[in-house]
Amino acid sequence: MLIQMRNIYPHCDRTCWCVFVCFFIGVCFPPGRAAGQTDFAEKDRNLSALIQQVKTGVVAIGTYYFNDKPTVRFSGTGFAIGDGSRIVTSKHVVDGIREKDRLFHLRIFHETLPDRGIKATVLAEDSFHDLSLLHMDEKRLPALSLAKNVTVKEGHAIAFTGYPIGFILGLNPTTHTGIVSAIAPMILPSPSARIIDGEIIRHLKTPFDIYQLDAVAYPGNSGSPVYRIATGEVVGVINMVFVKGKKEHVLKDPTGITYAIPVTHVHALEKTLEAGGSD
Repeated sequence: MLIQMRNIYPHCDRTCWCVFVCFFIGVCFPPGRAAGQTDFAEKDRNLSALIQQVKTGVVAIGTYYFNDKPTVRFSGTGFAIGDGSRIVTSKHVVDGIREKDRLFHLRIFHETLPDRGIKATVLAEDSFHDLSLLHMDEKRLPALSLAKNVTVKEGHAIAFTGYPIGFILGLNPTTHTGIVSAIAPMILPSPSARIIDGEIIRHLKTPFDIYQLDAVAYPGNSGSPVYRIATGEVVGVINMVFVKGKKEHVLKDPTGITYAIPVTHVHALEKTLEAGGSD
């Protein structure tokens, strides 16, 4: 094309041709496109690396008992903190095992652990915020970093990793991404006194904020770590059952919004260990 143009305009000098060539390259290969592609590829690599790092500390929680059929039963998700021997999860995940009188068979499952998992014990619980802290005696896993300060804002990009459908896909946790779509109180006053019970009144008297996430989670995700993509720090714990029971109790059809308990309550639960690990 350039040769044809030069034949048409043989009297155009070298400067003119340089200007034309630069213009042609700029139109066909805009610098913004290349820079944008480079930025996207870098973000892609960073997120992939972050997910691989987080997965090393995410565990499945359930029971193992040789008389059960099946011998392994899934209850929820958890993640390692501290020295790697402590596991954070939702209290209702453990309560499901306790109610079936299977707490003695409580186990932590991970791809690096034996198929029958590792025995775990309950260190501390927080019923009000639906959190449990477990302990493994036999193993330590790579710990996830907890955000120390409340830095989460609406619009921040987040991800959470866990087991939304249990062991169907094997011990391979799944990651979902989204944003913090809202930071709102745990519970709002009910328009009808008929659907207010003692537990709801308790939360009305002492409200606390939760994170609403623009990403889909399922009951098996309860206990999954929510982490900021920008920093990799855990900022919350996925909670689908407990929060919906309080926040969406007035709705005939639940919204399907995903909720998370802020990590500040995990820090508070750790501090209770010094006082005996009670609520």
